[in-house]
Amino acid sequence: MRLCDFRNEPYADFSKPENAEPMRAALAAVRAEFGKEYDLRIGDAHHRTGDLLKSINPSQPGEVVGLHHKATPELANQAIAVADAYFPVWAAVPAADRIASLRKASAILRRRKLEFDAWLVYEAGKSWAEAEADVSEAIDFCDYYALLAERLASPESLVQLPGEHDEMRYLPLGVGIVIPPWNFPLAILVGMTTAALVTGNTVVVKPSSDTPTIAAKFAEVLDEAGFPPHSFTLMVGSGAEVGDLLITHPRTRFISFTGSREVGLRINELAAKTAPGQIWIKRVIAEMGGKDGIIVDEEADLDDAVQGVLWSAYGYQGQKCSACSRAIVSEKLYDSFLEKLVAKVKDIKVGPSDDPAYYMGPVINERSMKSILDYAEVGRQEGRVLTGGERLPGDGYFVAPTVIADIDVKSRIFQEEIFGPVLGVTKARDFDHALELANATDYGLTGAVYTNNPEKIAKAKEQFFVGNLYINRKCTGAMVGAHPFGGFNMSGTDSKAGGPDYLLWFVQAKSIAQKMS
Repeated sequence: MRLCDFRNEPYADFSKPENAEPMRAALAAVRAEFGKEYDLRIGDAHHRTGDLLKSINPSQPGEVVGLHHKATPELANQAIAVADAYFPVWAAVPAADRIASLRKASAILRRRKLEFDAWLVYEAGKSWAEAEADVSEAIDFCDYYALLAERLASPESLVQLPGEHDEMRYLPLGVGIVIPPWNFPLAILVGMTTAALVTGNTVVVKPSSDTPTIAAKFAEVLDEAGFPPHSFTLMVGSGAEVGDLLITHPRTRFISFTGSREVGLRINELAAKTAPGQIWIKRVIAEMGGKDGIIVDEEADLDDAVQGVLWSAYGYQGQKCSACSRAIVSEKLYDSFLEKLVAKVKDIKVGPSDDPAYYMGPVINERSMKSILDYAEVGRQEGRVLTGGERLPGDGYFVAPTVIADIDVKSRIFQEEIFGPVLGVTKARDFDHALELANATDYGLTGAVYTNNPEKIAKAKEQFFVGNLYINRKCTGAMVGAHPFGGFNMSGTDSKAGGPDYLLWFVQAKSIAQKMS
């Protein structure tokens, strides 16, 4: 199968009773597992430290989703040692066998899709639709990376010099540390982990403390798919206690990270320091967030632009690194845009994520909620809060979708990543000014332009400096295979997850020239 023939996993339509009823059953089955304890496993050994991390349901913080035994520094060292010792064994497994296990993992995820949807609803606070998209993307990563691994195992021939046989082989790197985020706790976890495993690396995965149960359930998938227990370790624990140790360990070969700019830069700094006994330069694969803007030009379809901004800013409570947090709108339709947008934002329903009647669920935790509300207060000083800016009733971490108008380019609302349902709106004099404003940030992840002018579209393709640019559509929802994902500048290493070159980050190339007799 060619890469261009790849097809994305379809989404279930939960408006249909034949899909909604099984989803309700999955929610009930998952709820019956709330409060279960999960051991640490390193190789074949299970560990119970007694120091438990409590994962909660952000829609009902009094509900415990899972209890996870936290790692100690001694166990972290042990995990690296096990992964390092097993690496030569796993690297020697034929690529076809590793690829077969990855395809089995895809089939298992597809079979357990509604179950994983339910875990995402409860532990990550995702709506049914957002959860379905997350699991579908995880399946896509498995299928797509299996195809990429086949291509790496049989690379295109090199130029052949007379009297020689010339070839390129791609070798796994070694022990990798995988640090996924809480906002795509299955899709990004699966993508980073399987990319490393299918190319012959061993991994230690440190999931987010907000979503460890989803990671534990994915470990079950890897087990069932035939990935040996020594090839991966799931290590729940704090960054301070075990995270730094994993990153700085001399036998760690690479770190694959998705998360905040602050943490990503710290990881890059730690990884750059050569530890005693280390014989390589550690590789860092990092995606570190964004401050994503959508330009709405006066030659746009205004209704389409309003809807695209709405979906981009408030889908999954704005907790996507690709989410629109800046709308940069032509002064010629600025007031009309705000009027239409605010009317739609006021209609957004917010409530528990297990109820499909609500478009928005809770933000991930209390700390995040407080930070978002603090930014809303900043917005009252820097602009006009047209709607939102407050906590909503209920036990969960519910924040009203917020629109802040008249934001200046130098303001905190314009420059800082908020990671919540807060949109700043800024007026642009013309299209060139809009591009200038869009690029006036340290980040460069996603962006979108709404205009029907072909010349302006061509200019945006050249001058809007982001890793993922969308024309006349929302700036979220990157699809594996079609929208390789990763950004410029402080948004990370632009490693392009879900793209044709992604697996090259997890291998090293060996050129071989053999003289023929």
